[in-house]
Amino acid sequence: MSRHADHSHNVRKVVLPSGKTIEIVSFDDQLVGGLTAPAAPAAPDSAFEDHLHVCGGCGSGLVYPLDWNEAGARHWEVTLRCPNCEWVGTGVFGSEAVERFDAELDRGTESVIADLRRLMHANMEEDVERFSAALQAGHVVPEDF
Repeated sequence: MSRHADHSHNVRKVVLPSGKTIEIVSFDDQLVGGLTAPAAPAAPDSAFEDHLHVCGGCGSGLVYPLDWNEAGARHWEVTLRCPNCEWVGTGVFGSEAVERFDAELDRGTESVIADLRRLMHANMEEDVERFSAALQAGHVVPEDF
């Protein structure tokens, strides 16, 4: 007699940051060693889940994940950190909230990259202007190379 005959299961593919794809099989109400597996934890207040990137302590919009693990078929346990006030906390959030958080992190990354490009361009212009001025003033001669 099979213990798993009356239990439903979910199969989910997850792509890890390394690019490796794994399949995660989770069983609903599976009996393990005579104990019932715990149900997915209740999700926290949905208002907080809509803004995982905002620190509840100082209001900074720079909160980022330190660690994350699956906590059921549709939930993730995420450890968050605020670089502004040094707050660190762990919570369990629904997949939709984590996907919104991921999109916000992508927007933040794009913003940082755009700022970096502008800064690199400004620095290069400054270097070219200084080098040009040094050439015109005779401070750079062929022997310097």
